Amino acid sequence: MKSAPAIDVDGVSHNYGQRQALQDMSVQIERGEIFVLVGPNGGGKTTLFRLLSTLIPLQHGEVSLLGHSLRTEPGKIRRQIGVVFQASSLDKKLTVRENIRCQAALYGMRGHDLRRRETEMLRQMGLEDRSTDKVETLSGGLRRRAELAKGMIHEPQLLLLDEPSTGLDPGARSDLWDYLSRVRKENSTTIVLTSHLLEEAERADRIGILNEGSIVALDTPDALRATVGGDAITIEADDPEQLNKSISERFQLESRVLDGTIRLEQPDGHQWITRLVEAFPGQIHSITVGKPTLEDVFIEKTGHRFWQRQEST
Repeated sequence: MKSAPAIDVDGVSHNYGQRQALQDMSVQIERGEIFVLVGPNGGGKTTLFRLLSTLIPLQHGEVSLLGHSLRTEPGKIRRQIGVVFQASSLDKKLTVRENIRCQAALYGMRGHDLRRRETEMLRQMGLEDRSTDKVETLSGGLRRRAELAKGMIHEPQLLLLDEPSTGLDPGARSDLWDYLSRVRKENSTTIVLTSHLLEEAERADRIGILNEGSIVALDTPDALRATVGGDAITIEADDPEQLNKSISERFQLESRVLDGTIRLEQPDGHQWITRLVEAFPGQIHSITVGKPTLEDVFIEKTGHRFWQRQEST
């Protein structure tokens, strides 16, 4: 018999006064997955994270985590999940080891089990030689590792991370993902992240793209890119609106103007460069073609750029 999913969100909506943060959202996350909820600021990520981590009560719909109802069994859920918040929860005046032990005490860990698990986490996070350093002396990347060690000391089956790469440079971000992959492999932990970085989601097993409180796309990174329908072509022109209209009329293509540039998707996109330039001499300043990205998926599903939504919220 197939085990229940790690997370089952069914018809969840959530309002802050007159503002709707989540709209009839449904998603299942399987055990052992690395799953990323990605979306612009204001898309609903934080609200969903707060619900899953039992910080706020359900208003509408149902959620189960690890087979337990969020509405009726939040205590059982808390004992089986680990949470790493966007803002640091480490005590800067304590050492790495002291922070980990404070967290362990909340779960009643002591004696041999605590020492075994503490040693495992320090090794797994590459913190063995920094365990007696005060947190305030650590770099951002090392603090994130300490946060993970603290959040996983009680061996949670499900790890929830809210914007875990915030403030990290590209190298530290890559290291973080290496650690998460190792955690999943060694402990069979289900890992769910929120992120506002599309490129970060590339390493997930599956991605849920959120926009204005709804999941607009859900699949593996490769499968999502395949939904775009061809190569992504971008055209710059003096009068993009008029040129876009002319392209649609001349070639019966579906194209759109976004942020002053014309965008369309076509199979064998490189073959269209010559056709378009010859059809509209002097009207095209530049034309580029590339394989679809996750931002192209976002544009396809929402009609606007990913970063435009972030700036408007």
